[in-house]
Amino acid sequence: MSAPTLELDIDPVWPASTDWEDIAARAAEAAGSVAPELAHEHLLVSLVMADDEEVHALNKQWRAKDKPTNVLSFPMLSREEVLAAAAQPGAPGMLGDLILAHGVCTREAADKGITVEAHAAHLIVHGLLHLAGYDHETGEDDAAEMEALETKALALMGIADPYAAH
Repeated sequence: MSAPTLELDIDPVWPASTDWEDIAARAAEAAGSVAPELAHEHLLVSLVMADDEEVHALNKQWRAKDKPTNVLSFPMLSREEVLAAAAQPGAPGMLGDLILAHGVCTREAADKGITVEAHAAHLIVHGLLHLAGYDHETGEDDAAEMEALETKALALMGIADPYAAH
């Protein structure tokens, strides 16, 4: 299965003992397995694994929210352009940017009783689906569709359903 090409920038706050590149690549491949429009290496994604301060600043600047969040996604293509790009492979096209906040991700993982690695994988899948034009904030049906895709992608990685009641 193919996946978008990821360009990673990993802040030193993310532990060097973890192979974040492998986790990100596996998450991208899983996302491409459940959302075929993402299964193209000619689509390029910038993935920044940042600290909370960087995400806070971006969230404030671009979303007018004065706090860090777990993941930000900045799509460069509309849903229609993503689908058209998937149908016509060629030179890499910028799908968008994903930025994960280490502190938020770590706290959320602890709250959920899961590993930071599993939660980061979930956030990468979630962000990639946003870049492909999926949106859980546009209604219950859209949220259910996106959650189902995330659950399927994570299952491919051996990660439990993040939406199941614990």
